[in-house]
Amino acid sequence: MLKKGGIVLPLSMLPPGKKAVVVDIIGGESIRRRLIDMGIVRGVEILVVKNDVGPLIVGVGEMRFALGFGMAQKILVEEL
Repeated sequence: MLKKGGIVLPLSMLPPGKKAVVVDIIGGESIRRRLIDMGIVRGVEILVVKNDVGPLIVGVGEMRFALGFGMAQKILVEEL
């Protein structure tokens, strides 16, 4: 999927150390609300801290969050 000149992919596909911008969130109201409460919204820059066995650790600003693989699949990002 192409958007704004870059490739849009699920957050779960990015390796550690990569930054991306959130393009869209696929899912129902409850997952959207949970991510909004964490500050993960369209246009925000996100850093993948850990993506191996277990949950992904991501950084949004100075905050760090653990996201399950299924939730990370629903966050579409454009790599920076």
